[in-house]
Amino acid sequence: MTIKLGVPSKGRLMEKTFDWFGARGVTLSRTGSDREYAGAVDGIDGVELVLLSAGEIPRELEAGRIHLGVTGTDLVQEKLAGWEQKVEPLAELGFGHADLIIAVPACWIDVDTLDDLDAAAAAFRRVHGFRLRIATKYHRLVRTFLRDAGVADYQLVDSQGATEGTVKNESAEAVADITSTGDTLRANHLKILGDGLVLKSQATLFRSRNAAASDAERDIVRQLCQKLDV
Repeated sequence: MTIKLGVPSKGRLMEKTFDWFGARGVTLSRTGSDREYAGAVDGIDGVELVLLSAGEIPRELEAGRIHLGVTGTDLVQEKLAGWEQKVEPLAELGFGHADLIIAVPACWIDVDTLDDLDAAAAAFRRVHGFRLRIATKYHRLVRTFLRDAGVADYQLVDSQGATEGTVKNESAEAVADITSTGDTLRANHLKILGDGLVLKSQATLFRSRNAAASDAERDIVRQLCQKLDV
């Protein structure tokens, strides 16, 4: 009997995840070349390592194809509607910190809050005849956040890369994006709204609520959680 543990397949998230598990007596390692997605687990029996992109892990947890997975809070909440019914957060891992925020051009001196953005969006539509565009790849989270804040007269436009550059490129008037330091926003002459924090995210260990498991497999999950102290 084995359970499957999904871990980011490359970069700092993979390295930090390996370090976090290793510090708790569970050694994760990639086997083969960097182009292969095979891995090994030492320090506990019955756990199979599955290397996936961080963006794939929420859907694999939802589908029940992996029992446990490490990915960002932002990715789980964006990709999984009703995420609390599909996965359970077991532990925040203390790395991969990033904030999902709303930012507008720094030259908008009268726009510092969501209320200001709502007024600016209404004025923008009156002047230009179309809705103010906010570039993002986090449509679910941003739409819910702006709805709850009472912001209307905007449209979300999809951005899968270099979101901060969309204002300069005139494909959007504002952005909603992940930031850790704010340096890229400032470099693109953007400012974060004072109340524009949508979500604070970090790497988190999640358990699938949908993964079928025998008593023996549930026992392996319990043993692993005890070893990790989560």
